[in-house]
Amino acid sequence: MKNSYFIIPISLLVHIVTLNLTFYIFTPQTYLNAFSVVYLNVTWLVITHTLDFYPTARREGFMTYLNNFFRLFFFYALAYFALFAFLGYNPYSIDYLLGVYVLICVLLTLYRSLFFWARDKYRTHGGNNVNVVVIGRDKNLKKIRHVFDNSNFGYRYLGYFDNYKSKSPTYLGDIQSSFAYIFENNIDEVYCMASRLSKEEVKQLMSIADNSLKRIKIIPDNKELISRAMSIELYDTVPVLDLRASPLELQYSERVKRIFDIVFSSLAIICVLSWLTPLVFILLKIDSKGPLFFRQKRHGVNRKTFWCYKFRSMTQSDDSDTLMATKNDMRITRLGRILRKTSIDELPQFFNVLIGDMSVVGPRPHMEVHTQQYETSVDKYLVRHFLKPGITGLAQVKGYRGEIVERSDIVNRVRYDIFYLEKWSLWLDLRIIFNTITNAVKGEERAY
Repeated sequence: MKNSYFIIPISLLVHIVTLNLTFYIFTPQTYLNAFSVVYLNVTWLVITHTLDFYPTARREGFMTYLNNFFRLFFFYALAYFALFAFLGYNPYSIDYLLGVYVLICVLLTLYRSLFFWARDKYRTHGGNNVNVVVIGRDKNLKKIRHVFDNSNFGYRYLGYFDNYKSKSPTYLGDIQSSFAYIFENNIDEVYCMASRLSKEEVKQLMSIADNSLKRIKIIPDNKELISRAMSIELYDTVPVLDLRASPLELQYSERVKRIFDIVFSSLAIICVLSWLTPLVFILLKIDSKGPLFFRQKRHGVNRKTFWCYKFRSMTQSDDSDTLMATKNDMRITRLGRILRKTSIDELPQFFNVLIGDMSVVGPRPHMEVHTQQYETSVDKYLVRHFLKPGITGLAQVKGYRGEIVERSDIVNRVRYDIFYLEKWSLWLDLRIIFNTITNAVKGEERAY
């Protein structure tokens, strides 16, 4: 970032001062020990360095790398509370120490908010701007203009060069004339459309970059393949595009989600299913003949088949594995209508979560026959199988649960499932769970 040399030192200083002042004011006995002072500061430096917490990307905003912000709070909390184990005594109660730490988190979040607010205001008034031009015009020019036109990012777009003349007010001339223009007009960054440049022109631009203080950035000829979910990896010196990247591909994210699944499903089994299962068993025996549980083969992650468990809500029939429940379905028992309306029939799937076949949140698993039907008729349907299926999911809380009446139902369900795959976060899972509980209490039109 241009003129950003002091951003990291200032932010680091503010953070260190905030930490030490808060600890000194609210836990003064901690500061009677020199080891405590050194420990609290060194662990902050080590953790922030490990997490690469102080990036200075021009397009960084308050929400950018927010997951890193919460990871920092989590790991520093572990280090903070471990301090008293090292000291061998605790002069304050755990509740009090937790309150002090929450205050620190609030203060640091407030500083982050004020920092980006002040930076955005400064850039809006012309400060911290960089002059940019684009060489070559293709479909990506319009897209990247949206980034340049965002005043919070601090770009000053001057125009583009292309060998095809245009009457556009931002057209600056042919590609050959761009070389002189870059030096004569104090251009900071040059964005080049690879699809519009010859090999020799690219080499010439690279030479400019190597022999000047100009930043040259190449926008690849993506053949319309690149999406928001794409990531790039280097295999030695060969760039490789991953067109369907997900946060859950990271080992850290995968483990966090699995730990959450184990803890949440264990609590659900111990606190709810332990007493609810015998009650449902008695009521089912009174209501209709048949077993307590209904199990069905469904497709999970990587299209692997697993047994999905539910409380039985229908009479036994030969078409249970091929025919989805419909509104006013005669197969649904009296008790079954209550179980389905409140989604209680789905609760045994917490056993599926505990053994690892499912997750608490994810795309809903479909019957085998439906997977075979939709994988050839619905675009990108199989993408949802990159994840473990869930007891609830984003599509379900957005209204796309239960019976598929129209084609738009399955299309939108897949769309939300793919969005969840690309944008997963623990916070998103918690929001989906909260909305699921809220919907179950209020009642849903399509819960039948």
